[in-house]
Amino acid sequence: MEPLKFIDKNVKNTFNSYPKDIRDKLLYIRELIFTIANEHEEIGDIEETLKWGNPSYLTSKPKSGTTIRLSTLTSIEYKYAISVHCQTTLIAEFKQAYKYLEFEGNRSIILDIRKELPISAIEDFLYLALTYHYRKNSSRASKIRLDVKQLQ
Repeated sequence: MEPLKFIDKNVKNTFNSYPKDIRDKLLYIRELIFTIANEHEEIGDIEETLKWGNPSYLTSKPKSGTTIRLSTLTSIEYKYAISVHCQTTLIAEFKQAYKYLEFEGNRSIILDIRKELPISAIEDFLYLALTYHYRKNSSRASKIRLDVKQLQ
């Protein structure tokens, strides 16, 4: 599969500034974001931009989800993060369902380049983040493929 092209050169430059090991992992997660969005019409269009200096992914039309940010941890060279808005319930829900993951407060899943990426858990998290607002509307809830309760 051909790598997904960048529309925003600032996002591309940010990825290129990361150490190769972390860049490769974050680029893989980036691909997952777009793949999941393409597979689920309720997610809609994804906008890629920089927020707080990090590659960020927003559901632009419809506004079905919360922003996802991908970043390195400057304090620990071999760790990186997937972050969401701290006022969502996503991290709290994931702490219950995926106790083996490492978290930072109520905003991030912390990952380690020395360990295998927990792909299934990350896919679940990305889907739930990309449909966060969509799922809050109870009339749509029955149409969702995944519910956090199913993860437990």
